Amino acid sequence: MLQRIAISLTLAAAILFAGPAGARNYHHINPIPFSHSPCSVFDRRPCTPQFCSALHHGPCIPEINYPYGENLQVTVQTVPPKEDEAKYQRPDHDLDTIGDLFSALRSCWSPPPPDQAHEGMQMSVRFSFKKSGELIGPPRITFATAGASADARATYLKAINDSLDACLPLKFTSGLGGALAGRPIMIRYVDNRDIGKSSSENR
Repeated sequence: MLQRIAISLTLAAAILFAGPAGARNYHHINPIPFSHSPCSVFDRRPCTPQFCSALHHGPCIPEINYPYGENLQVTVQTVPPKEDEAKYQRPDHDLDTIGDLFSALRSCWSPPPPDQAHEGMQMSVRFSFKKSGELIGPPRITFATAGASADARATYLKAINDSLDACLPLKFTSGLGGALAGRPIMIRYVDNRDIGKSSSENR
């Protein structure tokens, strides 16, 4: 009887000691993307990806698809800043990264002529690509500058559609095409030209 009691007390003490220690260890999680520590059944610390269990003390971290979010967003300016001009040049190879995709989309933009433009106009559209680099459907407007006339909206939407049509299909690598297929992409077009100045210079 005494032996059973001694064994029970020993096990209880071990559980109490291991529990808080395990819980403390699970707070030391490296949140930096791609810092994936090798997992082992002998590890007492968490690794990423982490497999959850009812026996774990503390949180477990799910594997997050860091490179490609659910909604990819890019801003395209008609007149890019000097420091960003390189980002508006179309890559001379198959698109392999999100940066390549954004550069290609920026390089495609052809705004309406000044006499049809609306100074300061902004319009955002949303669409998705097929793996082949074609659009799944026509771009849908998600935002347009308040106060812009229906004609101005129609003009810019036509310019957006014409610009994309002129560039499609984009040439993706198999890896990027598979990762992008079906994912929402939102482009915010900003016409930051000085329309008044351009009109006076053309006269």
